[in-house]
Amino acid sequence: MRQKLLELEARQRALQERAAQERSEFALHFEPIEKPLSWADKGIDAFNFVKGTPILWTSAFAALAHYQPKLASKVLAVGWGTVKLLKGAKSLL
Repeated sequence: MRQKLLELEARQRALQERAAQERSEFALHFEPIEKPLSWADKGIDAFNFVKGTPILWTSAFAALAHYQPKLASKVLAVGWGTVKLLKGAKSLL
């Protein structure tokens, strides 16, 4: 029984070393795109923050509507069209 445990421990160490080596080799392939991926991640975080705080974008749109009503109507039209388009695309998927 002791011999079997020693064999299993040796196999576990070998597999852990192999996994560490494969992780480092895998990381080399993603080095060039690490920075763009981090920017994309920050963008997703910002989008989720704005999506999660409706008072923020509602206030921003209210300020835009007060100071630039023509631009606000264009933004509203584009936004409404985008929402309808996304809902249509979502129903297709």
